[in-house]
Amino acid sequence: MTATTTAARRSGSVRNLANGWARLGLGLLLPALILLAWQLSTAAGLFSPVQLPAPRAVLEAGTELIARNELFGHVAISTQRVLIGFVAGAALGVSLGALVGLSKAAEVLLGPTIGALRAVPSLAWVPLLILWMKIGEDSKVTLIVIGAFFPVFTTVSLALRHVDKNLVEAARAFGLKGIKLLTTVQLPAVVPAIFSGLRLALAQAWLFLVAAELIASSMGLGFLLTDSQNNGRTDRLLLAIVLLAVLGKATDALLGLAEKWAVRKWS
Repeated sequence: MTATTTAARRSGSVRNLANGWARLGLGLLLPALILLAWQLSTAAGLFSPVQLPAPRAVLEAGTELIARNELFGHVAISTQRVLIGFVAGAALGVSLGALVGLSKAAEVLLGPTIGALRAVPSLAWVPLLILWMKIGEDSKVTLIVIGAFFPVFTTVSLALRHVDKNLVEAARAFGLKGIKLLTTVQLPAVVPAIFSGLRLALAQAWLFLVAAELIASSMGLGFLLTDSQNNGRTDRLLLAIVLLAVLGKATDALLGLAEKWAVRKWS
């Protein structure tokens, strides 16, 4: 490796780091402006404390829940439900999406039914899940599985239908077929589409979490939302919303890192 190449790589790394910090700064600009507008509007008395508590009141609500050893429990159980439901729903979505995307018979047999079920609102599943699974953890996680399944199924099935046929035929000429063909050629060819579906599914999982925690829940951020509403604690309600936003973005960022690694590996 020449000195010129080494210097060029270091320069590129520094430039990428600088670009990363610049993107982070620009990404934080709007939240900072929203926080400033929130503080100014509450300080000016444009809203009552019941309508919109000051940022400090929301922070104090969080501190109070931490002191009572409650906040981290709510965060942990919600995160656990989302991750379990997301992983199960994504795995099912990839499996059935691959089946429907690669098989005309499966598309004709399963496509219309899955498409119809996709249109059912999340809250419509709640009474049925309570009837079938009672009010335990299974019903909550199953609802999140349903939410995570459809984005992955849709993106994978559509992407696999449009894989370059010449690429598939070339792989078959080398003796690849079945599962080996799928995992070696077809799925790697649609990695960006798969991760688009996964990121949509993760967002859906957090959305379905609130509906899931309406099922006679006593813990979780969805429970904290509804309990705060019932008790007139707008400060805790806003705290739950902020935490859901932060956790949703954090998990999406982690999935984004996984996407970059996968694209580098298989592109």
